Amino acid sequence: MAIRRQSAILGLLLAPATLFLGVFFLLPLLIIALFSFLTPGLYGGVEWSFYHWNYGRIFGWADGIMEVFEPVYLRILWRSLSFAALTVLVTLLLCYPVAFWVSRLPERSRLFFLFLITLPFFSSLIVRLYAWLLILKPTGFLNSALMGLGLIAQPLEILYTPTAVVLGMVYVMVPFMFLPLYAAVDNLDRAQVEASMDLGANRVQTFLKVVLPQTLPGIMGGAVIVFIPSVGNFIVPDILGGAKGLMIGNLVEQQFLSARNWPFGSALSMVIMSVVLTVLLVAVTRARKTGAGHA
Repeated sequence: MAIRRQSAILGLLLAPATLFLGVFFLLPLLIIALFSFLTPGLYGGVEWSFYHWNYGRIFGWADGIMEVFEPVYLRILWRSLSFAALTVLVTLLLCYPVAFWVSRLPERSRLFFLFLITLPFFSSLIVRLYAWLLILKPTGFLNSALMGLGLIAQPLEILYTPTAVVLGMVYVMVPFMFLPLYAAVDNLDRAQVEASMDLGANRVQTFLKVVLPQTLPGIMGGAVIVFIPSVGNFIVPDILGGAKGLMIGNLVEQQFLSARNWPFGSALSMVIMSVVLTVLLVAVTRARKTGAGHA
């Protein structure tokens, strides 16, 4: 009886969030999935007839008459995945050692540093990205400083390149990687580390056998949180990348707003969603295996 009562209370508590997600997340997702199999309207919108050539245009089974297979879409998808993976790697390399350093600071200093990490959330992303324009442009702060120091003779062409896109995404995603890593490092069992050293293991062995397994959930969590929004990011490539930094998120934006080809934009969106779900499934499977191994 008590279990049923607890289940009823839990259901009532979860009902508002479930209803909200169902209306504003699942329903739009189902609409996008439906649109991806419909015919593009002549003047935008959709026509209510089955049309699988939207995916054929991406993956190669286009009819060759109304829709033509264009490998550029697969190249842009691969570029998006590469940029997202590189963003994960760079943010991990930047944040992992810093998380250990912050975890050893006095409490007041640690809280102040965590405040600095979250400080970018208090300002607009657009404003911060336009600040990067001022930094990276040929007459910007970076080139002026390097030329003033005599390190370069000509301005570096960084803006509107893939390098600028990755720099911008790393800058945006650093807090999302740092916070899960810090939580994992802060919960690290220091006694096991000391025991490993006392039993004769060197620093590398201690890190691989003790530290890394305990912090792996934080690494996996940070990697997923960074990778997923990075794949579909369109703001950073649009401002810092130009044509050379075009990503699949920009294609979706163009199809819905400029080309008004909603079905094809929906198909691209579903491709992104499939990639995201695959990453989530791999991460969950890996986390379960890691948990089972520790158990």
